[in-house]
This record gives sequence, C-alpha cells and structure tokens, in this order.
Amino acid sequence: MTCQDGWSNVVSMNMIKVSSKVDETAWHDLKKLASESHQQISGVLTEAISEYVQRRRIRPEVLDQLQKSMNENDELGKLLAK
Repeated sequence: MTCQDGWSNVVSMNMIKVSSKVDETAWHDLKKLASESHQQISGVLTEAISEYVQRRRIRPEVLDQLQKSMNENDELGKLLAK
C-alpha cells in the first residue's frame, strides 16, 4: 500500500528471516530511525529494501522508448557502423 506522500506501508503475511552483515553506522542509523518513527526495525528495513529495488529497476516505459528510438534511427546506426 502506498501513502499519499509516496512512502509505502509494508504489510505482509509472508515474512522470511534474513541474515547479513551491514555497516555498523548504517545499522545504528536504521535502529534510530525505527525508534523515532515508532516502527519495528523489520518494517523499516522491508520498506527500505522495497524502495531500493523499485528505484534500481529500469521502468518498462524507459525500455520501450529506447527500443522506439533504436527502431527510428536504424538507418543512422547502420551508417555509423560502416
């Protein structure tokens, strides 16, 4: 679910346990943020992971525009390849 401000409220019945190593300062910052926002660390971490993945993925419309541009400039590409 996404709030009006664009932040997600992550609610999931299918939780998994993960184990990883993170920078100590980043971990303390995450714990502090969770405390300040009255959330559990797992909720803040899940939200952060979800937002990171969403930001890093290439949106389909970007790929569509890239393909359209390549199709429109096919002849130019062939000339440049010579």
